[in-house]
Parts: sequence; structure tokens; C-alpha cells
Amino acid sequence: MSRVSTMASDSSSSSSASSPSPSSAIDFLTLCHSLKSTKRAGWVKRDVAGPESIADHMYRMGLMALIANDAPGVNRDKCIKMAIVHDIAEAIVGDITPSDGVPKAEKSRREKEAIDHMCKLLGGGPRAEEIHELWMEYEENSTTEAKVVKDFDKIEMILQALEYENEQNKDLEEFFESTAGKFQTDLGKSWAAEIASRRKKQG
Repeated sequence: MSRVSTMASDSSSSSSASSPSPSSAIDFLTLCHSLKSTKRAGWVKRDVAGPESIADHMYRMGLMALIANDAPGVNRDKCIKMAIVHDIAEAIVGDITPSDGVPKAEKSRREKEAIDHMCKLLGGGPRAEEIHELWMEYEENSTTEAKVVKDFDKIEMILQALEYENEQNKDLEEFFESTAGKFQTDLGKSWAAEIASRRKKQG
């Protein structure tokens, strides 16, 4: 075997070893199906018709990260990935809200257990490790990217609230109140101000 062929073979083996097996990948994706079918609990409890799913929420957050202006010290690609995985543990635990009465520490424990299970299901390796690290970084709010994505989480919620108010003639003021003063980045603050401005004009 030529040196080039040997290198190609080694590269293929290395790639195979570092990637999820087809079985692990499909098992993982099948589990993630519930993100598409589970409706966001906050909207369900307010009798919103046809409420968004968890996956709907994460998808638009991914778009937010994709279109956001570049900012010093912020890895935009990392923000996109973090937006995609930040609620992924809800595929197992569901959308636990403050009104459910579950203590914050217990919610965190359940979600950590779920993400560990999901990464194990994926077969471990670099892809599973990346998902785990992104999820933990978001949960711990430990980096600039986490702070940006935390803001996107709130932005997506109040934008959705505004849309439901307009479409269904509802008063969802509590969602705006719950995020007031809690944005951590200039980007989050500016987008929240734009949403508030539009809501005021439409009110």
C-alpha cells in the first residue's frame, strides 16, 4: 500500500473513531424528536393557540446568532451551536417552568442527568463532548458567548410574546416584566428595546 493510501486509510479510521456510529446518531436524533413535538409550557399555560415547540424556540435563537453583528471577543459560530443545544436536555425532562414548583437545584440536577445520558447515547467522543461543554457553558453563564445566548433566549421569548399578543389579542405582559433589566449584553439590550418600542406603538 502506498504512503498516500495508508494516510487516507488512517484518516478514515480516525474520522470513524471520532464520529458517532450511524446507530448512535439515529438513536440520538430520535430522542431529540420530542423537542419538535413538546410545546413551550409558558404558552400552553396561558392558553395560546398553536404554541411554539422547544425546537421552534431554539431554531429562531440559532437564526439570531447567525444574523447578529460581530462583536469583539464573541465567537459567533459558537453562539449558533450553543443556541441549538441550550435546551436540548428538555428532550428528556420537558420544559420545566418556575410555576411548576421545582427547585432550581433540582431542575439543574435533572437536566444535567439528561445531558449526560444524551451524550452517552451519542457514543461519547468529540461531538458528544462538544455538546456537553456548550450546554454546561450556557448553564453556568461562564463566557461572553453564554451571556449573548442567554440574552437571545429572553429576546426570542418576548418577540414571540409580542407576536402572540398581536395574533391572538392576548395580554402577555408578565413575559416582558420577567425579563426587564435582565439583559447582559449591549446586543440584547438593543434588541429588547426595539421589541418594546414596537409593542408600545402597536398598543
